[in-house]
Amino acid sequence: MRWAGLLFWLVLCFGVAAIGGRWTAAEIPGWYRTLARPSFAPPNWVFGPVWTLLYALMAVAAWQTWSQAPSPTRTLALGLFLAQLALNLAWSWVFFHQHAIGVALAEVIVLWAAIGVTALAFARVSHLAAWMMTPYLVWVTFASVLNAGFWRLN
Repeated sequence: MRWAGLLFWLVLCFGVAAIGGRWTAAEIPGWYRTLARPSFAPPNWVFGPVWTLLYALMAVAAWQTWSQAPSPTRTLALGLFLAQLALNLAWSWVFFHQHAIGVALAEVIVLWAAIGVTALAFARVSHLAAWMMTPYLVWVTFASVLNAGFWRLN
């Protein structure tokens, strides 16, 4: 049962990644390529490996939390995780599919806060799970600054 739980969280996180990636990939050769890029924007090939690692860490962190004894604290932490995962997916829709860079900036700030709250909630259940969310929070911090750069330039 424990390994089935890991599989569930991996499928969920990478399912979100696949949907968001589809919206993103469709816009890279067209709309995204026409945008003025901030000087600190990494090359496009960086995003795939980084997000793959982050989604894997998110899935394992959720699994680690889910694997702990049932409690209201665990339930809240997993609910917050699902909320931030939905916000993660929403950002791809808003930025890449809707081309709403300013709205995406506001959304990514909410996402950043949701990741932080989730990590704090995870810490009450599993310190390891909370630490596994740290690279994600750091990357979304960078992504927020990058989004702001795109908004300023475009």
